[in-house]
Amino acid sequence: MPRGIDHLVIAVRDLDAAGDFYARLGFTVGARNRHPWGTENRIVQLDGSFIELVAVVDETAIPPHGPRRFSFGAFLRDYLAAREGFAMLVLESDDAAADAKGFAAAGIGDFEPFFFERRGRRPDGSETTVAFTLAFAHDAGAPNVGFFTCQHHHPENFWNAAFQQHANGARRIAAAVMAAENPTDHHIFLSAFTGQRDLHATSLGVSAALPRGRFDILSPDACRSLYGLADAPRDPALVALTIAVDDVEAVAAHLTGAGIPSRAIGPRLVVPPEAGFGTAIAFEPAGGAS
Repeated sequence: MPRGIDHLVIAVRDLDAAGDFYARLGFTVGARNRHPWGTENRIVQLDGSFIELVAVVDETAIPPHGPRRFSFGAFLRDYLAAREGFAMLVLESDDAAADAKGFAAAGIGDFEPFFFERRGRRPDGSETTVAFTLAFAHDAGAPNVGFFTCQHHHPENFWNAAFQQHANGARRIAAAVMAAENPTDHHIFLSAFTGQRDLHATSLGVSAALPRGRFDILSPDACRSLYGLADAPRDPALVALTIAVDDVEAVAAHLTGAGIPSRAIGPRLVVPPEAGFGTAIAFEPAGGAS
């Protein structure tokens, strides 16, 4: 069964600066949360999915990778040593342990599921507990990209409609975009990781339509034409995210007022990666764009 997008991990060096920037974009941005492995995050909730802004705050607390053990903190530390940006794509899970077994059987990762919990805050400031189990996958052709599924154990404590109201009219994550020199080289991994067997291939790349959003793997030329990425990497990398909004023109006016550069490309309005902490941030009509 296909898995929808759960969240996108955006690795940054200055968490509060990134949070302030996303607030200027018109998002409602949550407070800082601490992980026991040396990272902190701030979250932007949307309808059934979220953006996770995350930074390393204590390298001494980061555990190393080990046999059948993927270290979230170590991956982010190494990623941030080279760049900021869209580091990991996370899909939803009803059973992370089953996902881990399935990934091992498909040859895309043999990692133990990882359970953790942390304190969270409701809109009124009161504390609550959220807990997750993660199942990691690995695309050998994209070693600098992180992939995992996320099972929410107390979703009622995590999701909150009050956090999903945004001044820019954001509704949901429409797409996650990876650049690759040869997109079809990743179709076996794409199908196994997403659970979507019916992939859509064109001259632009290959795409998996998911129950929530889609995952597009595009050629550098397609990244340039669709997202204005003049320096789209040839080595596989996550490069852009697309948010469905009520009114793209209203977003354009908001960004202009906030002094944030953007460019209209077809039906999308794109904030360039040099302004967006290494990630192109696109807005498209909630009715969809191609």
